[in-house]
Amino acid sequence: MGDQENLFTSSMKERLRNQTPLANRLRPVRLEDVVGQEHLLGPNSPLRALIEADKVSSVVFWGPPGTGKTSIARLIAQFTEKAFVQLSAVSATVKDVREVISQAEKMLGEYGKGTILFLDEVHRFNKAQQDTLLSAVETGLIVLIGATTENPYFEVNAPLLSRSTLFRLNPLSHANLLNLLSKALAHEDAEATSEALEHIANSSEGDGRQCLTSLEVAVALARARNDEANQVVGLEDAEAAIGVQALQYGRDEHYDTISAFIKSIRGSDVDAGLYWLSRMIDAGEDPRFIARRLVILASEDIGMADSRALLIADAAARAVEFVGFPEAQLNLAHAVIYLAKAPKSNSVTKAIFSALEDARAYRGDVPKHLRDSHYSGAKGLGHGDGYKYPHDFPEGWVDQQYRPDKFNSHRYYEPSTHGEEDTSEK
Repeated sequence: MGDQENLFTSSMKERLRNQTPLANRLRPVRLEDVVGQEHLLGPNSPLRALIEADKVSSVVFWGPPGTGKTSIARLIAQFTEKAFVQLSAVSATVKDVREVISQAEKMLGEYGKGTILFLDEVHRFNKAQQDTLLSAVETGLIVLIGATTENPYFEVNAPLLSRSTLFRLNPLSHANLLNLLSKALAHEDAEATSEALEHIANSSEGDGRQCLTSLEVAVALARARNDEANQVVGLEDAEAAIGVQALQYGRDEHYDTISAFIKSIRGSDVDAGLYWLSRMIDAGEDPRFIARRLVILASEDIGMADSRALLIADAAARAVEFVGFPEAQLNLAHAVIYLAKAPKSNSVTKAIFSALEDARAYRGDVPKHLRDSHYSGAKGLGHGDGYKYPHDFPEGWVDQQYRPDKFNSHRYYEPSTHGEEDTSEK
């Protein structure tokens, strides 16, 4: 690796800094130039038809980084006769949005011309900022094109989302990425071995921008050798360019990963539980969030089949607070292994939801013998009359009614035949 780093001469670094990134230089200028997203831009697809007819109404493009959200928005700008304004939610303020709305009113009033606002990273706008747009989008004054890497159902206000068409962009396929790399090599008048291209495509995880950035650095590495006879990008160049890639982990991945994590433990797959735990730890997930979900799972999916599971999960949660990271990852792993191996039962979950269904359906009166009889005047109301104190009986138990008549015969807790809930004779 040291030899490769020596190839990064100061002049080469300066050249990379000063030129426009390859991903920008290769932005498509026609719909046909877009790599991937055939379900949206292929022949006879709805979005393509709307773009070509300049009939795009408010839309939200949702997809992972490097899948073409911004490129498609810029292509819409080329097709439309409307004014096209671009803002980034990272830096834009409510004042900026209001200025766009004011200019849109002027364009429509004076020139009869509509306005498209492309708002990149729309999920970065808080509720108040998104609400500023709502009226203008609702009346059609502004056609909003929002782009987000996060699940819009979590990040975009429901009223704004309901007035927009949602288009999901997919990660680029391996073939898409190789196609993109081929175009980039032609554009850069460069060559690369098939092993190098395969390695870059495999390491890019469907992200076209990352793919092009890796190739750009690999090409610079090859050319920095100052060897006219050997400037072909090889596998070593590709490996050096990529380095250590961090796991992609946005809000959408947050929910998908925790879902996979919980389902793996529920399914008693120890290794899968540890894998998803490692993914979350490596991505910087809040360990307290992981611990809370384990505590919930201990009762939701194990419950009375092994009540120690709740103690283990709670102990791991306390260890996260007491020990801290990174050491507490051992405690979380301990809990994951125990919970995954424990017998499973959802009888606790079914019991509480069944009881809640009755409780919400009918507010039956508390039987008089169960009512509080400690305050003055309670006896005169008959509160406590007929109550049987269990400790007065030899068994410490006595049969009496504890629920309203309507629900007295309903049974909520049904033990499973797993673990400690199994009361059958072995």
